[in-house]
Amino acid sequence: MPALIHPKLRVAAVQAAPVFLDIDATIDKTIRLAKEAAEQGVKLIAFPETWIPGYPWWIWLTSPAMGMQYVQRYSDNSLVVGSANFKRLTTAARDLGIWMAMGYSEKSGSSLYMGQALIDDQGNVVKTRRKLKPTHVERSVFGEGDGTDLAVMETAIGNVGMLCCWEHLQPLSKYAMYAQNEQIHVAAWPSFSVYRGAAHALSAEVNNAASQVYATEGSCFVLAPTATVSKEMHEMLCTDDLQRQLLLEGGGFARIYGPDGASLGTPLPEKEEGLVVADIDLGMISLSKSVADPAGHYSRPDVTRLLLNKTPGDRVVANVMPGITVADDGMGEPAVPSLVS
Repeated sequence: MPALIHPKLRVAAVQAAPVFLDIDATIDKTIRLAKEAAEQGVKLIAFPETWIPGYPWWIWLTSPAMGMQYVQRYSDNSLVVGSANFKRLTTAARDLGIWMAMGYSEKSGSSLYMGQALIDDQGNVVKTRRKLKPTHVERSVFGEGDGTDLAVMETAIGNVGMLCCWEHLQPLSKYAMYAQNEQIHVAAWPSFSVYRGAAHALSAEVNNAASQVYATEGSCFVLAPTATVSKEMHEMLCTDDLQRQLLLEGGGFARIYGPDGASLGTPLPEKEEGLVVADIDLGMISLSKSVADPAGHYSRPDVTRLLLNKTPGDRVVANVMPGITVADDGMGEPAVPSLVS
């Protein structure tokens, strides 16, 4: 029997600013970055958290009343899964022959969610997910995901999973991912430029450490793209000296980590846009797993175990009483219930 062949591929983590609050222009920029990556032989490119249409920084800078000026524009420029704009991304992935891990503000109905999508090199949507629990003031903008969003997908390039930002500080969520034999993990982050010097937990040092520890704990490769705050974004969002101090330009600290926690690729200066690129070999994972596999031989399930509920969190569930049938109205929607005679 031949030995198992482990995928080897070139990957990229994006460090760039979106065209803030402009879905069309940001998708244009997305495609340009993906094309640049494909020309370098990259097989998988990962984009930051809420890359489309940008992270809503005003929630950290001003009152809810002052932030209302951005609400309609942010909603209008958020991405609807399956829309024409979404199909621009899948078409680009197919045409460029590249896998894309995309971060976006997802619009579903009139609600927003912190979404991620994995698109393969044929333009197929492998998985969409939502951030399970938005962090702190993010809850004033975004809704929550459910148990289906803690998923690792078996693909031709390896077992791929995705989480956003401080989901990497959730021990149980991380463990759920490790237990699914994750090999490539996308850790999507916004820029690390808010409250610098005042809230160390929001710093690049702490949050890159979270990505690095994830790689080491899970014995997986971690792509950690980060956004930057452009000069134009800074001028739009920061209208007084206090706000200009609270949110800085730059904040890009994109990284790629190996399963032993080693930093791979060449980091960029924090205000510079571009790609952090690395060649990875999934065969290396077995070396790290042989030492410490927290969801395998290095676990004690007789002492601690995790309950993972993967039931979809449907907002509306049809509950029909016995003896009542629900007819289809011909448009895929249930009509008025009727009694069975």
